Amino acid sequence: MQAPDSGPTMTVSVVIPVYNEVKTLPVLLDLVLARPEATEIILVDDASTDGSGEYLRTLAGAPRIRVLFHAKNQGKGAALRTGFAAAGCDIVLIQDADLEYDPEDYPVLLQPIRSGKADVVYGSRFLGGPHRVLYFWHSVANRMLTLLSNMFNDINLSDMEVCYKVFRREVLQKIRIQSDRFGVEPELTAKVARLRARIYEVPVSYYGRTYEDGKKIGWRDGLAALWWIVRFGVLHRG
Repeated sequence: MQAPDSGPTMTVSVVIPVYNEVKTLPVLLDLVLARPEATEIILVDDASTDGSGEYLRTLAGAPRIRVLFHAKNQGKGAALRTGFAAAGCDIVLIQDADLEYDPEDYPVLLQPIRSGKADVVYGSRFLGGPHRVLYFWHSVANRMLTLLSNMFNDINLSDMEVCYKVFRREVLQKIRIQSDRFGVEPELTAKVARLRARIYEVPVSYYGRTYEDGKKIGWRDGLAALWWIVRFGVLHRG
């Protein structure tokens, strides 16, 4: 998959899935709005129950911001599916709403696509960027899931589960997301690998949350990710 050098004029849709993040949303939005790279910001509220939806409704009509709502909770994959369908820019970047990832990393994430070298860019928390030290077993599980994903998809990522994934929009238009929840990470990885898209990795900073801070991913999500890796790595080949 080849593309010409399109330069820094390429527009960027930032897609932000939201579920119960009212405490972090105002700060996160200030950070994203401060980034000149963000042409449009698409927030998808996945039926939050903590006031996130009400806060997002106050942003109606704000420049560069679009807000979409799910009537019932469906999961991160479903929220991304909704956001991707609404994205109208040349590049689509995934941003979580929980402040674990810093929008100041946008330039390094976008550069490989804007320079014509990549179709897809993954951030990586394991390539030397600054990061908060947290749970040992989370790190082990992440690396194991990434290893299995690499084996099934014949690629060599260091961080498959990272939030920061960036795509040329025409790549996303060839992908139909089936996973409604956190299985979307291995699913996207398998499908961009199958497209033989040019994938780059770049180091990103990471300030991980504790469960007390509101972290939502647990061991059940790891098992679900394993199922999606096998499903798209073996059962859906070809």
